[in-house]
Amino acid sequence: MNLEGMHNTLRTTGLALVLTLAVTGCKKADTPAPDDNSLASSIQSRITSDSALSAEQIQVGVSGGVATLSGNVSNAAAKTLASNDAAAIPGVKTVINNLNVQAPAAAPAPVAAAPEPVPARPEREKKPKPVVVERQPAPAPAPAPAPVKQAAAPVVQAPPPPPPAPTTKTVTVAAGTFLPVRITQGLDSATTQTGDSFTGVISNDIIVDGWVALRQGTPVSGRVVEAKDAAHFKGSSLLSIELTSISRRGERIAVSTEPFSKEGAGRGKNTATKAGVGAAAGAILGGIFGGGKGAAIGAAAGGASGAGINAVTRGEQVQIPTESLIRFRLTNAFTIQATQAGASSNDDSTRHPMQ
Repeated sequence: MNLEGMHNTLRTTGLALVLTLAVTGCKKADTPAPDDNSLASSIQSRITSDSALSAEQIQVGVSGGVATLSGNVSNAAAKTLASNDAAAIPGVKTVINNLNVQAPAAAPAPVAAAPEPVPARPEREKKPKPVVVERQPAPAPAPAPAPVKQAAAPVVQAPPPPPPAPTTKTVTVAAGTFLPVRITQGLDSATTQTGDSFTGVISNDIIVDGWVALRQGTPVSGRVVEAKDAAHFKGSSLLSIELTSISRRGERIAVSTEPFSKEGAGRGKNTATKAGVGAAAGAILGGIFGGGKGAAIGAAAGGASGAGINAVTRGEQVQIPTESLIRFRLTNAFTIQATQAGASSNDDSTRHPMQ
């Protein structure tokens, strides 16, 4: 093969390589979006499986990726929790919450039955009593007067003790209250996914008007609102969590809080993908049209090695380790039976061994 033929072959091969790199770098896998029926079924299943919402009457409809919630719930926290569950389903664009908050109706007081009338007994006919004449015995001699005894001093009885003070009282934990929580399940942005759950315990007693509403060690549960891994070419990592419920004496109280977020350091604005593809393509074109086979090979190798070095650098992962103390701020209020500050607790709370 002559020199001109080799030159034409090399030019054709280089152009094909450039087009392949451009198509490979720009092509993205198209994932078909789930249809409305699948989204509605996924949202309904998630709400039904949530123990805090299983007793609520919630209907789900989806049109064009927009989910609409309708029906009745017993409190505002359940309404917020239903929106969060629907928004966590992949493919949902917007959640329209039309749920009505209706407190359960009180049972009517039983009506006491009127007592049955007692039939009157007929009066018996009174018969005259016979007159009995008794003989009076002879009067006995009068006895000698008994000696006079002094009267005993009256016994003064102590007044009855006062009734015992009440040991419980219904109090309201207001919105805006900070709940100090010690995390008992570590979270890592490298492995945690959005929607995962976590556990913790109340680290200090929550006092309302001198009464203990929540004692130290009361178990709580929460969910991961957002989790981002600090992978190659993606920027900084992120963990965002919130509380969803409190367990007390076998009862699960639904709550909502402001999210707590923790973000790691990123790699910067210029990603390794853009730098690697651009350097490789530019070096190959320069070598081909400049007229040197060695220049083309050397430039391609240099561009590829530059992309590889950039790809090694990753962003910083972020963790929320076990025993971390986080103060969550309530966004809803709830009522609870509180106990006296000095009284012993009968709560079904689990004391953490590190407290």
